[in-house]
Amino acid sequence: MGVVAIVFAMASCRAHAQEMEPRSYSAAPVGTNFVLGSFQHGWGDVALDASLPISNVKAVVNAGALGYSHTFGLFGQTGAAAVLLPYVRGDLSGDVDGQGKQITREGQGDIVFRFSQNLIGSPALTPEEFARRSPETTFGASLAAVAPTGAYHDQYLINVSSHRWAFRPEIGGSHPIGNWFVEGSAGMWVFTPNTDFYGGHVRGQEPLWTLQAHIGYNFGPGFWVSLDANQYMGGRTSQDGVAGNNYQSVFRYGATLSVPLGNGFSAKASWGSWLTARNGGAFDRIGATLQYRWFDR
Repeated sequence: MGVVAIVFAMASCRAHAQEMEPRSYSAAPVGTNFVLGSFQHGWGDVALDASLPISNVKAVVNAGALGYSHTFGLFGQTGAAAVLLPYVRGDLSGDVDGQGKQITREGQGDIVFRFSQNLIGSPALTPEEFARRSPETTFGASLAAVAPTGAYHDQYLINVSSHRWAFRPEIGGSHPIGNWFVEGSAGMWVFTPNTDFYGGHVRGQEPLWTLQAHIGYNFGPGFWVSLDANQYMGGRTSQDGVAGNNYQSVFRYGATLSVPLGNGFSAKASWGSWLTARNGGAFDRIGATLQYRWFDR
């Protein structure tokens, strides 16, 4: 992942490999609508390809996002479609050709789409039927897509947008153990090239493999806590077909707390840090999300 994607990923965990998102494959009734607003604050080091004329990069990134999700029945199981619209501001400092520089980048981030389909354990049920069901193991698949819709200028080495498409097929599942739950997922980000990279170059990137694991406890409906872990590897970049020396291998960990607020509202707080980081991922983040849920009538 190049500097552009690293900066954006520090701000938006749902968009790139750094995400640690529990309950992605948990069951839900059909006809459920979610709208959310979130804020993410990230800070730390940014590791770049050694071929770039910039080093010792540190960043503070703030991002807000609006999202919408809807569940529906498909092939007798529950599916969901979601969209996320981010806005990002990043303040970065580093050495460019040996001289200290500071820059700020701000603007609309790349739009994220996600389609998921449960394959086992989440039949298409109405909210009334869902309330009577007993929790069971679920397993599903999803496809996320990041569209190059954000702020981008080819004369800048660092941008908000990655100016390319990215796709992540993924499989995952959730298993209840009394009030506890255990979840996991595995996926792979694949990227189209940025054909208008800084200086008129073509910027490519190899696939980035991702693994997630979560263990959590349900205190009640919508009230849960989770310990989260994430491993990602790969993602070496190239410029005009010449591979860079920036293979990534990162292990991250964190925690998430969800609290119901009544009348369909809930709040979620999250925190994440890193244990090992090679060429990226050496940053901390905190986040907060306010969500509203309603059912189709």
